[in-house]
Amino acid sequence: MVEFLQMGGHGFYIWTSYSIVLVVLLYTWLSPHYRRKRQLQSLLRQIRRQ
Repeated sequence: MVEFLQMGGHGFYIWTSYSIVLVVLLYTWLSPHYRRKRQLQSLLRQIRRQ
């Protein structure tokens, strides 16, 4: 198991790369949901003011 994680001495770079890719993918997946939620809240506030 340790050999697998170390990947011939390059494990740190490989796992760091995987982590960065995972963070970017999560951001691109979650970002539109949060943006839509903020826009809906903004519209609701605007409707209540009228």
